[in-house]
Amino acid sequence: KVAIKGIERELICPACKELFTHPLILPCQHNVCHKCVKEILFAFEDSFADAGSESSNQSSPRIKISSPSTDRIDRISRSGTKRNSLTPRSSLFPCPGCQRDIDLGERGINGLFRNFTLETIVERYRQAARAAIAIMCNFCKPPPQESTKSCMDCSASYCNECFKIHHPWGTLKAQHEYVGPTTNFRPKILMCPEHEMERVNMYCEICRRPVCHLCKLGGCHANHRVTTMSTAYKTLKEKLSKDIDYLISKESQVKAHITQLDLLLKETECNSERAKEEASQSFEKLSHVLEERKSAALRAIEASKNLRLEKLQTQAEEYQGLLENNGLVGYAQEVLKETDPSCFVQTAKQLHVRIQKATESLKSFRPAAETTFEDFVVDIAKQEESLGDLSFHSSGLEIPEINEKQSKMYNKALISWECPGKTDSADIYVLEYHKLNREEETTTWQEIEVCSKSKIISDLDDDSSYAFRVRGYKGSICSPWSREVVLRTPPAPVFSFLFDDKCGYNSEHLLLNLGRTSVESRAGFPLLLGSDRMQVGCYTTLDYIIGDTGIAKGKHFWAFRVEAYSYLVKVGVVSSNKIQKLFHNTHDVTSPRYEQDSGHDSGSEDAFFDSSQPFTLVTLGMKKFFIPTTPAAPKDPASRILPLPSCLGICLDCDKGKLGFYDAGCMKCLYECNVDCSGVMYPAFALMGGAAVHLEEAVTAKYSEYHDDI
Repeated sequence: KVAIKGIERELICPACKELFTHPLILPCQHNVCHKCVKEILFAFEDSFADAGSESSNQSSPRIKISSPSTDRIDRISRSGTKRNSLTPRSSLFPCPGCQRDIDLGERGINGLFRNFTLETIVERYRQAARAAIAIMCNFCKPPPQESTKSCMDCSASYCNECFKIHHPWGTLKAQHEYVGPTTNFRPKILMCPEHEMERVNMYCEICRRPVCHLCKLGGCHANHRVTTMSTAYKTLKEKLSKDIDYLISKESQVKAHITQLDLLLKETECNSERAKEEASQSFEKLSHVLEERKSAALRAIEASKNLRLEKLQTQAEEYQGLLENNGLVGYAQEVLKETDPSCFVQTAKQLHVRIQKATESLKSFRPAAETTFEDFVVDIAKQEESLGDLSFHSSGLEIPEINEKQSKMYNKALISWECPGKTDSADIYVLEYHKLNREEETTTWQEIEVCSKSKIISDLDDDSSYAFRVRGYKGSICSPWSREVVLRTPPAPVFSFLFDDKCGYNSEHLLLNLGRTSVESRAGFPLLLGSDRMQVGCYTTLDYIIGDTGIAKGKHFWAFRVEAYSYLVKVGVVSSNKIQKLFHNTHDVTSPRYEQDSGHDSGSEDAFFDSSQPFTLVTLGMKKFFIPTTPAAPKDPASRILPLPSCLGICLDCDKGKLGFYDAGCMKCLYECNVDCSGVMYPAFALMGGAAVHLEEAVTAKYSEYHDDI
């Protein structure tokens, strides 16, 4: 048998690190003291209310709870809560054993079973270790005597005299069950925590907990597989006994593993010391390099200072000589006293040259040396960034890659990444980004810690390019940075609207989804019936639909996707004073040039078509983008046909009267034209044949969760 004092590790609460006191069994099958459960829940709610405040847990000296993460706070905010000031409100419990959020259900703590078996074992351990404090009688007058027995029916401890008084012979109390002094009063019958008047008589195999018949009939275990308590007792006891016997039979193997682990412990100690020494040597090398560079820089500054001081001092002495009776002027004054012409001319010629130079220098004074040391400023921005990235790089930690297809720039930036091995080897990721600006000499990265593999970034500047990179961290080890990915924001703020299902909407030809974000034109019987009158060419009417919101001023951008199978789609804008003309346009026909033998000149026909339009639209279809015919457009028809982007964007600048069509994937302008913005402008779409248009979905937190689920 295993000695009782050898199992202490199994009797320690994972929260308070002390012996269990009234342990409760969590749904994850871990045990925690009743008091610890309440303290953790209260501390966790305080951290949630303070949004990560470090001071929220100071009221509990036994337990320190770290601040909850954002995703955990979101889960708590969505969970059901109990409004009772005496009990914690949250139904989510951060288990200290497995570090997971456990749902306690509607009853919270009150729905947890008390582990009486564990209490009994803890009590036996206390007695075996002689760590139990003497249990005093509950009924003695002060000073109380040490108890000699405890009554399991009364849940109290007595000395010999008090026990005789409260359990007299010949009464029902005399038949109570008594044991040695203890504080562990376990009930004779285990009652259901959800139905307090019912005893548990079944075992739920799904939830792995005892239940009563009411739980099975109409409670939360109604559809669960249950078995009788006696069957569960017999089955679990047989399994446990069998497993224990197996472990005991493998005692020699266990001892061999322990010996191997002891060797690994020593090896780990040696390797850690070696790693510390190598790290210290690496940093010492860096320190030596820095000291050498520092000494060289200081010597260069000192040498430059001495040279400049020497020049300035010489210049000061020269100007000092220009003062009266001093230096050059004093000498010249003495020469003027010479009366002999030949001697005077001989001396004055050279002196006059010096006087002229002094006069010129006085007129245009310039210091002989600069006083600033701007040329000696050490630029350490790159080195500082490199030192900031200094960490333990591991070849085993995969380098994440930013997925450009799943990443998106719209009203906000959604950046998604993945690991090539499809494994979550990193515990946390660090996403960095910065705006690409040619004017800035240094690059300042903004850093965000992310627990998932995607992040939404808001408040980015319009019409700007940003570089993104990501790296993974597992403890103190990090992976190298991923390849930088450059994404561009839309040229203007994103304009949100839905398709209008009232103004001019043709429900016979067009089909809207419930959210009014997608419209589809079906080439069905109406098109076949219209083809009855076809002899030459194809004269069929387009079906128009507009946005439900107009634009009166400012610059706005919206994006949409056109299905690849679409035959003909026109997109653009229409003014409010021309909407009626839009839906009753007699010239709204497709060109007969698509008929092989039509005999029409396509160039003249395009000119007629464009000049007759009361609105600004461009043509899409058959996976192509057609640049309209204008004087500035290329004359070659083939150069006016571009591949249709997977996502197309439109930018309307009402103030400048400009309309631009963009590849929304890279924000590249495909075509720009002037537009009359005298009225309120509405997004306009026209479809013919089999075609579909889907408005681009705005980036929100829900959008990110959806992509994370994918």
